[in-house]
Amino acid sequence: MRGRVGAASFPPWIRRHGARLGLECRDLAQQEARVSLLLTGPPALLDAMEMGCSLGPWDIWVEQIDRFPLFPDAPDGAADD
Repeated sequence: MRGRVGAASFPPWIRRHGARLGLECRDLAQQEARVSLLLTGPPALLDAMEMGCSLGPWDIWVEQIDRFPLFPDAPDGAADD
């Protein structure tokens, strides 16, 4: 995610809202203008999390979200378990 995303409140917000959706959040790294993380879960819930982050807490402003599949060769980007 890119934008004005350096607020200290954002990582806990991401983890809390991801947990509410049943998503697993790992490898969260934050800079003033960028946050990178690994979220895993059902595609529809990842979509919901993306929407939530774009609306997000009051002290951040997300300008861009780039999503990449964890397993690019799988049809939905998920592992075959």
